[in-house]
Amino acid sequence: MDIEGERTGGVVSRRERLRVETSREIKAVALRQMAEGGPGAISLRGIAREMGMTARAIYSYFPTRDDLITALIGDIAASLADTLESASNAVPTDDPGGRLMAWGRALREWALAHPESFRLFYGHPVPGYRPPEDGPVDQTARRVCRELTRLVATTWPHARRHQPEDTSWSDLHPAYVAKIREDLPDVPPGAAALALRVWGRMHGLVALEIDGHIHPIAGNPAALHRAEMLDLVRSLGLN
Repeated sequence: MDIEGERTGGVVSRRERLRVETSREIKAVALRQMAEGGPGAISLRGIAREMGMTARAIYSYFPTRDDLITALIGDIAASLADTLESASNAVPTDDPGGRLMAWGRALREWALAHPESFRLFYGHPVPGYRPPEDGPVDQTARRVCRELTRLVATTWPHARRHQPEDTSWSDLHPAYVAKIREDLPDVPPGAAALALRVWGRMHGLVALEIDGHIHPIAGNPAALHRAEMLDLVRSLGLN
């Protein structure tokens, strides 16, 4: 019998399951606090009160608010990365335009399903929060960047003929260059720069829609986004 709440024969104990469930609930309440009061509204003591926990008990899960926010954003980033990669990998590798379309569509659908998560990860910084350097958030953001750059690089033989001018590594930030050259040593600077522009177009309309700027002027935001993605693919010399 599993009395002490440890793992027995590789089976997760009841205590561990309860801890995972409580951690998940804490993160859900934190997102709700953010939705109602903005990023600065996230409070461990407020979460404890809502969940009927003592401050001491909640601190055993997340010693500081920054620890909670790091875990929360880490989960969000991993969910987004998994979603984007699954969508593009479902399209044959010999259809780079289709893979980019799938990536862009998955980004929008994920953001609409998780608007507060999208805001927290991409544009609504939490006052006073300082993420750990090269922590889980940075690692997953790097994963997203790496996979999109890899995807865009497959279009480079076609796309380079449609780009206005060549790009050198000196045109890009040294930190970005270092990561790209470490993760994808065969990617040329022009393809790396193109990946940034592709991301900007994919992300731009989604961010406007999540922040409520598209609905007042576009009757069908999904069609608008699809048209932008189709134009993006054509701009890369793909059908």
